[in-house]
Amino acid sequence: MARLKFPATLTFLFVFSFSIAYGQTHWVASWGSAQQVPEPRNALATNDLRDATLRQIVHLSLGGSKLRVIISNRYGSAPLHFAAVHIARPESAASPKLVPGTDTALTFSGRPDVMVPAGADYVSDPVNFSAAPLSDVAVSIYLDQAPEQQTGHPGSRATSYLAHGNQVGAADLPDAKTFEHWYFIAAVDVAAPPDSAAIVTLGDSITDGHGATTNGNNRWPDVLARRLQANVTTKSISVVNEGIGGNRLLLDSLGPNGLARFDQDVLAPSHARYVIVLEGVNDLGMFNRDEAHSAAEHDQMVHSIIGAYEQIIARAHTHGIRAIGATIMPFEGSQFYHPGPEIEADRQKINDWIRTPGHFDALLDFDKLTRDPAHTDRLLAAYDSGDHLHPSPAGYEGMANAIPLTLFEHASQSDSPQIAFTFDDLPSHGPLPAGETRIGIMAKIATALHDAHMPPVYGFVNGLAVEQFPGDIKALENWHAAGNPLGNHTWSHMNLNQNSLQAFEDNTTENEPLLGKLMDSGNWHWFRFPYLAEGDTPEKRAGVRAFLLQHGYKIAGVTMSFGDYMWNEPYARCVAKGDTVSIDLLEKSYLQAADDSIRNYRELSHKLLGRDIPYVLLMHVGAFDARMLPRLLDLYKSRGFQFVTLDQAESDPFYREDTDLSLPPGPDMLEGVASARHTPVARLVPVLDLANICK
Repeated sequence: MARLKFPATLTFLFVFSFSIAYGQTHWVASWGSAQQVPEPRNALATNDLRDATLRQIVHLSLGGSKLRVIISNRYGSAPLHFAAVHIARPESAASPKLVPGTDTALTFSGRPDVMVPAGADYVSDPVNFSAAPLSDVAVSIYLDQAPEQQTGHPGSRATSYLAHGNQVGAADLPDAKTFEHWYFIAAVDVAAPPDSAAIVTLGDSITDGHGATTNGNNRWPDVLARRLQANVTTKSISVVNEGIGGNRLLLDSLGPNGLARFDQDVLAPSHARYVIVLEGVNDLGMFNRDEAHSAAEHDQMVHSIIGAYEQIIARAHTHGIRAIGATIMPFEGSQFYHPGPEIEADRQKINDWIRTPGHFDALLDFDKLTRDPAHTDRLLAAYDSGDHLHPSPAGYEGMANAIPLTLFEHASQSDSPQIAFTFDDLPSHGPLPAGETRIGIMAKIATALHDAHMPPVYGFVNGLAVEQFPGDIKALENWHAAGNPLGNHTWSHMNLNQNSLQAFEDNTTENEPLLGKLMDSGNWHWFRFPYLAEGDTPEKRAGVRAFLLQHGYKIAGVTMSFGDYMWNEPYARCVAKGDTVSIDLLEKSYLQAADDSIRNYRELSHKLLGRDIPYVLLMHVGAFDARMLPRLLDLYKSRGFQFVTLDQAESDPFYREDTDLSLPPGPDMLEGVASARHTPVARLVPVLDLANICK
């Protein structure tokens, strides 16, 4: 097996790269609200909306010199005539008065009015309008006829104004009726730099801001927007609040269920590139509010909520959006819900899934942040609004302040990080669990690579294993038949540091007839040092490079690893004991280690070289690797990696000493560069005691 000399760990980093222009203008959603049918107590009387001017104040996150407004008749049952729509700067967030000289009429396909079809949103023409980040905009709408069915957002946490007659350009509405709802406005877009993007916060009343201060803009998404603007590396990122009070993931309640509204509320906002998902507490709370359920029904409910998360993640990834999962916060003592121990157990199961690496792209552990350490099923008193369900303004601020801005710092990067997978120790590595064969293990790995549409992946061969178990040559033949090439890993996995140069050269050449036979005319002249041991003296290192150059080899470097081989032996022990609980722990720790290594090596590459190099990942053909590979590939995909071949990765100048052996030896791993520069490297420490589990 090959082992890194400086294994590494940190927490997580999400880096996403995407930039696309729409015509000459890069539109980004700066404000938005989730639309729904207002329930009767939050709907306006029909007469209120006949010959009526609505003036509504919205708070932008990102600024711009050009705006457009998206108006909405999404839940209307008939076309709705917007007779006039204006925007202006209000004197304050709590006033209908307009700043003189700022009133600006919007047009729709060049006209001052528009008939919006039932079920539709409508984007205004762009208009020159200078709006600073975190500023307010007054949107005034004149309706000559009332809609048959209203579209709106009840939880505005902002004062809106209604007066009769066409007063969209009026400097003030002194006798207006007031209420805390929005109607018929879905979003405001700003013209922004090409590296700008939007975060969508998908959730329920905790995201919508129940308990926040009216006109205070102090919901957690608002506080996050302020933090992003205050940080020079995230000033181009907006926040769009798509929370709905009372909303659920699985069933329609207040507003459509989370999956039903996903397209409109997550995919539709302009240049949405992140979604933070904080939803599920209402599904849990309503489940046993009025009646008890069996254990099987609880299990099914948990399964369904997790399934909804999986759907959100899959659909987000399809559209280039990174999904960030937030754990469900505690709500024992809720004045509306009565969770009890069964629901608390369900919440813990769901949160465990959210925390598991390889599911969401990143984690916001709001449960851990907001819970009372002495009573983990309850909100911390300092963060509790008083109803034991919703945070207070202080709680919302704490939530926003806990979000790492590093999640969004690299949104403007234009190129995805690249990685080449490679596998060592073919055809056998680690113990065989009961019922497994070497041929079967390698077949599982090849199938996972094929199903993930991976480019050809090099496997590095030790021929001695085939001599000892001749039937295992079929595993190598199948690997190559699946389109994956083979390379040289020495005949007996010899450690150059512990053997003479001549013995090592002989061991390498002994492997060549087998490789030539298996690969036919394919390129098998890639070499991977066993144990990544390249010689313990300058003479050995220079000598082996001269030998490899003479034989036409290139060295397959390693620039990312998480010590995957360490899990194969404990897995075999756990299989023998039938210990499924421990196997589950192995799975979680394996993915966590892989995720940690991604963060570490990318940070190290940027620290040392100022960029992402194309990484070469070291893996092994063990039974547990085969079990975990589909989920591992999904993890790398979710972190934005593009899969490339070994040849493509090592064409980067960083690997020049590996591919051109006529050059003097140089560092071939990031750890080597760090050592030469006296830069400390973090060490990988698995979260489990792998040596003793299942013993």
